[in-house]
Amino acid sequence: MKVLLGSYDNWDVVENGYDEPEDEAVLPDAEKTVLKDSKKRDQRALYTIIQGVDESTFEKNSNAETAKDAWEYLQKSFQGVEKVKKVRLQVLRGEFENLKMKSSENIGEFVTRLKTVTNEMKRNGESLDDVRVMKKLLHSLIKKFDYVVTSIEESKNLSTISIDELVGSLQAHEQRMNQYDDANHLKKALQSKVSIGDSSGSSNSARGRGGFRGGYRGGRGRGRQSFNRG
Repeated sequence: MKVLLGSYDNWDVVENGYDEPEDEAVLPDAEKTVLKDSKKRDQRALYTIIQGVDESTFEKNSNAETAKDAWEYLQKSFQGVEKVKKVRLQVLRGEFENLKMKSSENIGEFVTRLKTVTNEMKRNGESLDDVRVMKKLLHSLIKKFDYVVTSIEESKNLSTISIDELVGSLQAHEQRMNQYDDANHLKKALQSKVSIGDSSGSSNSARGRGGFRGGYRGGRGRGRQSFNRG
């Protein structure tokens, strides 16, 4: 909402409001023009805010006459008073500290979860620099990334790179590891098929020889019995 209002060049009137004179008629023409422009921008900002809230919030906020009044109401409604924000921030700090990558996640999925928490912390007043976030990211990865983390920490100064650069580097390592794992799985699968084929061939060969011998002996036995009866 703040970005949207800023894109319309209306954020300053939302944040600071404007001065309403007691008697507009006595103002010089130049000041009347400025006041008229401020009122117009304020009404555009108020309209934008109203358009961006749901029906129940609109009903509660319908008495706001200026964009500044409407914005202050939204701040109280959604962020709460300072005490509530502090409690919320404590909860988020706990989530941040306990956040760990799951074995079923890839780098992109874990980074999305991490960004969700850090963005919420910043919205609630936490001062969170990029280096702290990057250290948290590196120290929260699963064990298969241990050698990658060590390599990055030894070769890179985190204060000189961005989070996006770090994530890109981790994803590149992850892709190489996945390709290596896929190659190993394929090699093992091929070896397993060859082993099964050799075992099956030997077994069939043995059964073939055994069957031949058994049939031959049986044939000779039947021959002798027939001869004796004759």
